[in-house]
Amino acid sequence: MEFDWAPEDARHRDEIRAFLAEVLPADWEEISKHGPGSDTQAAFSKTFCARMAERGWLTQHWPAAYGGRDASAWRHAVVGEEMWAIGEPRGAQYMNVNWIGPAIMRFGSEEQKAFHLPRISRGEVLWCQGFSEPEAGSDLVALRTLALREGDEYVVNGSKIWTSYVDNAEFIFLLVRTDPESKRHKGVSVLLCPVDTPGVEVREIPSVVGARYFHEVFFSDARVPVSALLGPEGEGWNVVNYALQYERVGAARYARAARTLDRLAELARERGMLDDPTWVEKLAEARGVCEAARVLTYKVIDERAKGRPPSADTQLARVAGTRADSAVANLAVELLGAEALEYGSYADANFRLAMTAGVAVGATEVQLNLIASRFLGLPRD
Repeated sequence: MEFDWAPEDARHRDEIRAFLAEVLPADWEEISKHGPGSDTQAAFSKTFCARMAERGWLTQHWPAAYGGRDASAWRHAVVGEEMWAIGEPRGAQYMNVNWIGPAIMRFGSEEQKAFHLPRISRGEVLWCQGFSEPEAGSDLVALRTLALREGDEYVVNGSKIWTSYVDNAEFIFLLVRTDPESKRHKGVSVLLCPVDTPGVEVREIPSVVGARYFHEVFFSDARVPVSALLGPEGEGWNVVNYALQYERVGAARYARAARTLDRLAELARERGMLDDPTWVEKLAEARGVCEAARVLTYKVIDERAKGRPPSADTQLARVAGTRADSAVANLAVELLGAEALEYGSYADANFRLAMTAGVAVGATEVQLNLIASRFLGLPRD
């Protein structure tokens, strides 16, 4: 078995690194500490992604017909690793190119594709997702936000919570219930809803994770055109399942964790802590967790590159990535003590992002349940 990167992909990694060295501002590390949801990083992402798009790199893994270059899933993985390792300068646009665009390609009308895909491919639009609700967090199928059709519009009422990136987004990938009598997976639909629609109100939720990270979104008789429906009415669960299989390995968190771990190891060396075998062992264990997450993610990417349908390996990779984030975050606190929690330090930035890893795109507990049923074949009862 050959584990080395293909020569052309290795060269592309060098190109990406050279590009980053050229275009990132001198204060990028400071900007990135505030997270992809901050106003500063959101504004920067538009300029940055436009420059990526000029080189044909932003959506190179997309089909050429939609603004891509027909590049492999591996090429996209190279970009993702390099971006996440240094704090994700694409900001929320990593979601656009990873799963929102592909979902529109798969389920969208010709009009939706023609309008949305070029804007995403040019790096000029920000999106967010409207999934979780106050009574339907990890259990998405318990959602209660209603979208009732009146002529050529849906009238939307309800709310979403823990919504990231919405304060700068133009569109929300909105999960709603279009059949008020339906239950669970039935009667669910997806709307590509403009955030500036009258009747949509956004409120920030203050948190320790960072400013502008979490929000509540309220819908009060918000009227969304039927043309914004993605896929057939009532079959939105198929759309969401397809999208989430891309999203669960779309953020190379293990790359950020590994970079933070490198800094911790260097700091431990400077402080003479590596003379203690206990610290060597702890650093090695954290490195092993990061490598496990990377290899399991590569298995998912390999399946995608070969055109195979998604499998439970996606859930395995997601849980491994979450644990890598947490392992390095916890080690930083153990190694540095209170110093690791100083706001703005690299350890603090990783720690705050790690806090979200266990709940984003499905809580770790939900992923473990899916692994038990889909991977291990264990009974649900």
